[in-house]
Amino acid sequence: MHFFGRRAGGKGRSQALEIVHAIQYQTGRPLTEWTSVGNPYKEPEKAAFVGAPVGAVSTSGTVHVFVRNAGGGVTMRREGERGGWLPWRDIRGNKAQDGLAAVALGSGRIELLVPGDGPAMHWCQTQCDGDMERRPNIHIAPAPNSAIAVETGPDRVTFYWTDLVTGSVHAHRPGSWVIPMGASPVAGRHAALRALIDGYDCTVLAHCGADGEVMLAACVTENEQAGVWWSPTGEKSAHQPALARDARGLLVLAVIGSRGELRIARQQVGQGLALEAARTV
Repeated sequence: MHFFGRRAGGKGRSQALEIVHAIQYQTGRPLTEWTSVGNPYKEPEKAAFVGAPVGAVSTSGTVHVFVRNAGGGVTMRREGERGGWLPWRDIRGNKAQDGLAAVALGSGRIELLVPGDGPAMHWCQTQCDGDMERRPNIHIAPAPNSAIAVETGPDRVTFYWTDLVTGSVHAHRPGSWVIPMGASPVAGRHAALRALIDGYDCTVLAHCGADGEVMLAACVTENEQAGVWWSPTGEKSAHQPALARDARGLLVLAVIGSRGELRIARQQVGQGLALEAARTV
């Protein structure tokens, strides 16, 4: 698993911000040391305005990282065939906001959604490790840092986000309609993954409500229009929740409690989507 972040070093005017990268090679093992991926700018004044990074790894194992740049566009960097990082590349765009959503599909292609001051911007590759090509804007308005991308069909992506105006959840597959998914106002980024529930391929979503309550819902994959029912988990989280599958394929919900403790709730074995009581790790 790959992790990206921002790190500031130095003092005063010499302080510089850099993008950093670490890897966890196996579940339960520690991360590698954080290593620098650099910054698209050499000038600290511009480097400080680079946004939060988002990464994606193609099926070839090539790591890609994307950031909002100081000019309001998007800049990317990726690994070369022989290791090491290729130069930063400006893929343009304008008035980009933080909260980029990237996903690597089973075909190896990467798709990228970028919220903007107006319609969201959309890039994708036509082949594994190809160039990121600009696509027509998508006329949606994700709240900053709320969007997530999930492969919901063969070489097909669905974006989920919180609407900037209403605060409710929406879904969209490029080329189709926007689908309202209800829910009360949502804070932060959504967590989403596909899992088998009662033998059906379902997409499970989780988010924090405005009061910190963690809400959970599931729908048959790519059938959001049939209706989604959000249920409280009984957990509150100081940060966005996370979803994963364990070795048995069962759903796992992870939240950070009010005291900074990690709490885990696992899917009960049986029918439907029900979670066992959460435990502190």
